[in-house]
Amino acid sequence: MAQKPSIPKGTRDFNPEQVAKRNYIFSTIKSQFERFGFQPIETPSFENSDTLMGKYGEEGDRLIFKILNSGDYLSKVDDALYREKNSNATTPKISEKALRYDLTVPFARYVVQHQNEIEFPFKRYQIQPVWRADRPQKGRFREFYQCDADVVGSDSLLQEVEFIQLYDHVFSALKLEGVTIKINNRKILSGIAEVIGASDKLIDFTVALDKLDKIGEEKVKEEMLAKGISQEGIEKLQPLFSISGSFESQIDSLKGILSTSEEGAKGIEELSTINKTISALGLKTATLQLDVTLARGLNYYTGAIFEVAAPKGVKMGSIGGGGRYDDLTGIFGLKNVSGVGISFGLDRIYLVLEELNLFPDTITKSTEVLFINFGDNEALACLKAVQSLREHAVNAELYPDAAKMKKQMNYANRRAIPFVVLVGEEELKNNSFTLKNMATGEQTTLNLELLVAKLS
Repeated sequence: MAQKPSIPKGTRDFNPEQVAKRNYIFSTIKSQFERFGFQPIETPSFENSDTLMGKYGEEGDRLIFKILNSGDYLSKVDDALYREKNSNATTPKISEKALRYDLTVPFARYVVQHQNEIEFPFKRYQIQPVWRADRPQKGRFREFYQCDADVVGSDSLLQEVEFIQLYDHVFSALKLEGVTIKINNRKILSGIAEVIGASDKLIDFTVALDKLDKIGEEKVKEEMLAKGISQEGIEKLQPLFSISGSFESQIDSLKGILSTSEEGAKGIEELSTINKTISALGLKTATLQLDVTLARGLNYYTGAIFEVAAPKGVKMGSIGGGGRYDDLTGIFGLKNVSGVGISFGLDRIYLVLEELNLFPDTITKSTEVLFINFGDNEALACLKAVQSLREHAVNAELYPDAAKMKKQMNYANRRAIPFVVLVGEEELKNNSFTLKNMATGEQTTLNLELLVAKLS
C-alpha cells in the first residue's frame, strides 16, 4: 500500500476559500501601497548565500534555509574537513545559495545592483514568500508571505510618519480596529547600552531585551548576565522595565535616563518629532504607542523601529514590523543611502481576521450560476448562454457531464452556488432558460436577454 503523501512541517495547502481570503488581504494591502505611491518589484526566491548570511545576526543566520549545490556537492569537501563534522566549515563548500529569509536584504541588493536605473527616493512594495527554518507554532510558519513597503534615498522623518499612516490605512480598510503601532528608536537602545556600560554588547543587549514580552523580566536579566552584561549595569536598567504612561510622559522619563548620552538624545528627538506630526494629522483606527523595550533583534535597524500588535483579547504575536536602516545598502558597497520600511504579516493578519469574523461574506463567491447538463444538444445551448453571461461579468459554468440531476444539484449545493439553470427539451424548443434560486427554490423561465439582466 502506497504511503500517504504529506507536506513539510511549517508549510500549508490552501483550499479555494482560504485562497480567496488571502487574496482579499493581498489586494487590500496592494491598493493602499499604490495609493501611497509605492511601485512593485520582485526578486528571486533564492539568493547567493553571501547576500543573506551575516545580515540578520547570529540567531537569524541559523534560520536561513541553505540549498545544496547541484551535482556532486561533496566533491569540494576534503577528507580532513569531512572527518571534522564541522557544519559551519562544511556548509560554504556544499551550499552557495539560500532561500530568502526576508524581502528587505534582497531589496537592498536590488537597489545596489540597479542603482543607475532607479529614481531616488525610490518607493517600492513587494509581496512574495519567504522561508525560515523556525519551530512551527500558531502564527509562525516556515514558508510564509511578506508584504513589504520601503523607501530608500531619503532621511526625512516624514517617511516614518507616512509608514504609520500606511499601517493605519491598511488596517482601517480591513475593518481591523484596535491595532497598536508600537515604536521605539535604535538610538535610544544604543544610548541605554552606553549608560549601563554595555556599548560593546549592544546586539546581545537588544536581542535579550526584545524577548521581554515573551520570557519576562527575570529571564531577560539572566540572559543579559550570561552575555557578559554586568549586574550593576542591569540594575541601572530597572527604570526601563517599569516605564509606562502616555507617549509624552515616557519621553520625559527617557530624557532623565539618557541625560548623559548624545546618541540617546537624538533618538528621543526623532521620536518626539514623529509623535507630534502624527498627533497633528490623527489616525483612523490605530493607536501609536512608545515601547522603550521594543528592540527587534535585527542588526540593520539604526533609527525608528516599528511593531504592530493585534487588538487586545486576540492572542497573536506581532502582525507587522519594520524600521529605519540608514546604511543597509552599504553592506553591498553603496554608502550613505538611508532607507526605512515596514512589513505586514499576512498569515497572522489572516488568523486575526478569521478569529474576529471580519472577512466579508462576498469574497468567497466564485461561481454564481451553474447550468445543468441534460445532453449534447442542451449543453451547446447552455454554453452559448454561459459565454454571454461571462461577457457580462457573471461567473458562470456548465456541469461537464450529463450526470443524474440529483448529483448535479448536490454539486451546486456543496459549492454554495446560488443559482442553477435548467435547459431541457421544452426550454430548448422555446429558446428559454429556467432559473432556479437554490436558497428559496423559486423557479423562473426567462429568455437569454432577461437571464443576463437578472444575473448581472
